[in-house]
Amino acid sequence: MHIIMLAVVTALIGSALPAKAQGTSEPDFSLRDVLPLFEKNRCADIRDSAGQLFCGDPELQAAGVQLNAAVQERLSRIADRQMAIEENVEWIKSRNLSCGIFQRQSVANLRLPSVKACLLKQTRERIAILEDPNFDCLADDSTTGLLICSDPALTLADKDLNGHVLALIAKLKEGELKAALAEYARWIRDRDRKCDLDDKENVPLNELSPPAACLADYIKQKTAEVLAAKGDPKRVFGRTIASPVPDADAVDLCIAQIHSANTCHDFLRVSRIIQVDTEVSAEQALVTAEIEMKVLSPFGACSPIASGCTGTCWDVRSGQAKAAPGSRENVPLAHRLKVDKSFAFQKTASGGWRCSTPVLQPIEFGIAIGGL
Repeated sequence: MHIIMLAVVTALIGSALPAKAQGTSEPDFSLRDVLPLFEKNRCADIRDSAGQLFCGDPELQAAGVQLNAAVQERLSRIADRQMAIEENVEWIKSRNLSCGIFQRQSVANLRLPSVKACLLKQTRERIAILEDPNFDCLADDSTTGLLICSDPALTLADKDLNGHVLALIAKLKEGELKAALAEYARWIRDRDRKCDLDDKENVPLNELSPPAACLADYIKQKTAEVLAAKGDPKRVFGRTIASPVPDADAVDLCIAQIHSANTCHDFLRVSRIIQVDTEVSAEQALVTAEIEMKVLSPFGACSPIASGCTGTCWDVRSGQAKAAPGSRENVPLAHRLKVDKSFAFQKTASGGWRCSTPVLQPIEFGIAIGGL
């Protein structure tokens, strides 16, 4: 199975392996003095305290390597890998908080022995949980995931589709693989919108029977499409697609193209797109939508990733979209970024609609939520 990009791998384990995040960091001399591997592993290049502890402490580094292997094994069995990465990012955030590690906390205020013991305990427990064959279903706490896992027939159908998709994309090269995974994730978002499962977090499952039938139909249709490809992934993935209607699905496709061109998928997952307004003429359309993205790996608050993948720089402390050239801060893990943007579409000769907006800049509104 193909290797996941290092930027994502380090995010999965909380920067447990030496790697430099977007932006630069001043070294923390108190940790340098107490962590044996701090200098050797260049731990000063890592932005967060938990990551520096995993980098510089031998026991934590060994546990991090084991966790990384368990995460990689899980990713190899899931077609929607960004969903799995996002779940792990949420776990990292929860782990750090429960072990007493907070954003912008001075390392001098950490009780290192107890923090290390907590991190070791939670990491070892996480490794055991990841090896549970039922974990893939239990970890997906989205409305769609809960609905699928509560219905044995849907669970089996979804697992069957997942297996067929993995077999198909395994034949692709690295660059094509990442594009195919992103395309499959976009299909999942499209499926959930069409099945009216967006923004249904607080709806009881017994009130979601119509979407359950819709999910079954979508999974059945996608499975048939994958099987009809007869082992040729290019009959399913990598095709240039025009949208039948200028709507949220068309915006999703447009964003996927922009994110692919800017190599955004290691840093962000598009979690939701909500159509706000549409203006349509005979040959042109303008669709305004709210795009919600989850941060999977830290990146500079005013960096090429910020501008190319979110459409703006960010003031991390206030959570506002704000031009801040020269900012040395990173947008942290698990932050939710919401931006409003208008996308232009042109009608094609075949009657479909093709996106003519090549970049996310400028946006009309933006806000960062979580951990500020």
